[in-house]
Amino acid sequence: MQRFIMIRVLQAFVSIWVVSIIVFGLGRITGDPTAILLPIDATEKERLELRADLGLDKPIHVQYGRFVNNAFHGDFGSSIKWHGYSSMGIVMKRLPATLKLAGVAMIVAVGISLPVGIISAVKRDSFFDYAGKIIALLGQSLPAFWLGLVMMWVFAVQLDLVPTSGRVGWTSYFLPAISIGWFLTAALMRLVRSSMLEVMDSEYIKMARVKGLSETNVIWKHGLRNASIAPLTFFGIIFGNLLVGSVSIETVYAWPGVGLLAYEAVLARDFPVMQAVVVVFAGIYITMNLIVDVFYAYLDPRIRY
Repeated sequence: MQRFIMIRVLQAFVSIWVVSIIVFGLGRITGDPTAILLPIDATEKERLELRADLGLDKPIHVQYGRFVNNAFHGDFGSSIKWHGYSSMGIVMKRLPATLKLAGVAMIVAVGISLPVGIISAVKRDSFFDYAGKIIALLGQSLPAFWLGLVMMWVFAVQLDLVPTSGRVGWTSYFLPAISIGWFLTAALMRLVRSSMLEVMDSEYIKMARVKGLSETNVIWKHGLRNASIAPLTFFGIIFGNLLVGSVSIETVYAWPGVGLLAYEAVLARDFPVMQAVVVVFAGIYITMNLIVDVFYAYLDPRIRY
């Protein structure tokens, strides 16, 4: 187990290193940052002085070493759009709103997909099963931003049940959480159903029934425990999709999170903030997958070797 964890941790560090190279490279190939930081009528002397202050006059490997050192300390420079504020400070201030929204969306996804997927597998080829298949198909077909606009028009504009935008009270979580979690609910529902179907046809489930165990005990204690291994590995991907999906959904609902911040930074060509957003999102995604891998190995010892 220790060897498995060490390998996964090493892979996580390698992934973060690759991300740092990509972020550093994109920041250099998109143009000269001094063209954004300085006014149009700036002199060549002022440009050279700013390049020297930013370390852009150094060799590329020296620039990368400086970038990694600063990134390690959470220093991505000052924001271009929000003058005088640290890029990482702005991201960390917006991050709790995104994490809370992602947490609510994950609760919605798991709370719906788990029971529906189990019942669809247990009552195979029933009306409930067919209804679940249709819901899953629609969930994986409809774009999140389109669903968000439709739900906003119905529940916020026409029925006036929830706020149209912003983060005002617990009701403001309703529309963006469902919009982000809709696709994940459908995908997880199909995965739970297929895993449960495979487990319910296994020999040890038949043996449990022969021993006289109740159907509830067979399904929830023996069936779900073994069927949960495959969906568990999906949770790391789910959380990554929640973060990526937050960009479009937070823009639609004007949610004050990192997703909306990323959109605003792109429009303003605020490279320091964009770099901080990418590194933070990548770090969270890699960490979540590392935790899922370790927990997966704990549940299924076969993958440790």
